Amino acid sequence: MSASEQSPATTIAAGYAFTGAALDLGALLWDGVCHPDAPIRIPLPMLNRHGLVAGATGTGKTKTLQLIAEQLSANGVPVFLADIKGDVSGIAAPGAEGERVRERAGQVGQEWTARGFPCEFYGLGGVGPGIPVRATVTGFGPVLLSKVLQLNQTQEQSLGLIFHYADSKGLELVDLKDLRAVVAFLVSDTGRPELKGIGGLSTVTAGVILRSITAFEQQGAGGFFGEPEFDTAEFLRTADDGRGVVSVLELPAVQDKPQLFSTFLMWMLADLFDDLPEVGDLEKPKLVFFFDEAHLLFNGASKAFLESITQTVRLIRSKGVGIFFVTQTPKDVPGDVLAQLGNRVQHALRAFTPDDAKALKATVRTFPKSPYDLEEVLTGLGTGEAVVTVLSETGAPTPVAVTRLRAPESLMGPIDAGALDAAVKGSALYGRYAQAVDRESAYEKLTAEQRAAEEAALRAAREAEAAKTPARAPQAPPKEEESLAEQVMGSGMFTSLARSIGTQLGREISRSIFGTARRRR
Repeated sequence: MSASEQSPATTIAAGYAFTGAALDLGALLWDGVCHPDAPIRIPLPMLNRHGLVAGATGTGKTKTLQLIAEQLSANGVPVFLADIKGDVSGIAAPGAEGERVRERAGQVGQEWTARGFPCEFYGLGGVGPGIPVRATVTGFGPVLLSKVLQLNQTQEQSLGLIFHYADSKGLELVDLKDLRAVVAFLVSDTGRPELKGIGGLSTVTAGVILRSITAFEQQGAGGFFGEPEFDTAEFLRTADDGRGVVSVLELPAVQDKPQLFSTFLMWMLADLFDDLPEVGDLEKPKLVFFFDEAHLLFNGASKAFLESITQTVRLIRSKGVGIFFVTQTPKDVPGDVLAQLGNRVQHALRAFTPDDAKALKATVRTFPKSPYDLEEVLTGLGTGEAVVTVLSETGAPTPVAVTRLRAPESLMGPIDAGALDAAVKGSALYGRYAQAVDRESAYEKLTAEQRAAEEAALRAAREAEAAKTPARAPQAPPKEEESLAEQVMGSGMFTSLARSIGTQLGREISRSIFGTARRRR
């Protein structure tokens, strides 16, 4: 470095000279010059302090995500990635060496080696390629489901009441037909008294919920709910060679259902939060979770939902899980959540409109003071360049560093469909989750109960009709017929229902921050 550059550039570089394990992001850019002897890094223990990768479309956010995921895997940390556009699957295959890769590696002092990383590929409910990830309606819970169904606050409260009733009566809500059956039952003449004294369910609200469920199913979302329910502990595995498994959720087939996949990602986090013990600060995280297209999660979210997200983000750190939100601008993330994100990689922003200019100024204000003119820098960054600040080993923010990022070592693009299909079907998890199961649950129980009641009513009508018929000559006494109550109570359906209710009555499912059911393992 020249004398004129030495003071600020050296100060910045010193802020990233960590002694412990760290991930290499790239090299410092100062005054248009890249300094390969000044690496910009993130301490591995600080990856559970959460982060943000932001920038306009086409600025390199996905490659940054891939770069961080590779190094986490190499350090034995499992990773979860949401592949919205279908271009992250290449992390499983070695990258292709070319002139641009060699040039970038030389600029940042990187010893580039083509290599792939251990991956598992998943798909929501079996839509598109991947091992199916399903959740039961009971496990998903009323709060998250309300967001997917786009219910208002009153309707959300009513849905919570429906879940409360189903939990307490042992009516398992496995799929959407179970939920629809319980809603219909609770507004029927038979079911309406069941909620008397705890608020009741209006016919109008029930109608809105039923229509929302129907519309949701017509979008092809019914398959996302069912069994076997996915165990999110599968995301915490390491490969035989000690590298962390990269779990890639393939979402291109559901790009047109943003509410669904963003809320499903939140379910995964909530489920992990419930199951993992408190561990405090670790030498490396148990899992780093990348939440792509994060703004979709917050669009139209209720105040209670946002409060739950904030609480989950704040508390899951102590369970060894780091979360990176990936979106276009920091303003896409609510302030209370943004305040929890200590590691920042900000790619270029555009300022083509007054709203863009306002977003740019707001972004600059979220960074510590620095010798850079960040407004100018952020609009002039090239692809694969970013403004970085992270948490040091002591937990203090590092100096703002304009950085030229390293090149990922895995394939920067999707693997071919045949290789993806082979990877999915060759997984040890495929046999466990591939085939959907439809066991007896709320729909079957309520249908059987209704059928039994109808048959009992028909018998009673026949008995009443027979009682009006004039007596005939005495005949051999018939076998004494059971009373209506004895018939119903002696039926197999009643025995099964009574056993289910008997074991679960008074043991309502314990629910978490988001109303998701806690697993019993």
